[in-house]
Amino acid sequence: MSFRRAYVALGSNLGDSQRYVQQAMEALARLEHTQLLARSSLYRTEAWGVTDQPPFVNAAVALQTRLAPHALLDAMLAIERAAGRVRDGTRWGPRTLDLDLLHVDGVQLADERLTLPHPRIAERAFVLLPLHDIAPELFLSGQGRVAELLARVDPAGCERLP
Repeated sequence: MSFRRAYVALGSNLGDSQRYVQQAMEALARLEHTQLLARSSLYRTEAWGVTDQPPFVNAAVALQTRLAPHALLDAMLAIERAAGRVRDGTRWGPRTLDLDLLHVDGVQLADERLTLPHPRIAERAFVLLPLHDIAPELFLSGQGRVAELLARVDPAGCERLP
């Protein structure tokens, strides 16, 4: 398989969230046939969905990888587990680490495990702000350019960390 650019969102709101996110960036960079191309700033963001929980630290990275989307997803799930993430079926709850595959260049996919591009990017300032740091002109099929999507959402509750 040839190299493709992939974009991953990272988030954490349990324990040392900044450390979990930074360690996950390093783990993604060490994946086989994968190179870390860019990393965003870290952002402190209010919880979304279930709001009665600590704020999140969010970020995004751009990767160049030969891994197929499902293989990359499996590797991301292993990184989450190594950080103590337990997937118990609860949606939008607190977690040590959450990695979401947002987009893989040239891939549109929808199956029981993965939808690409991620279907809810356009609704989420906590995803768009860090993604804008590394790929403002990225076009997401069916949604638009990251810069345009960011202009349509309210970034209140999101703060760039020093």
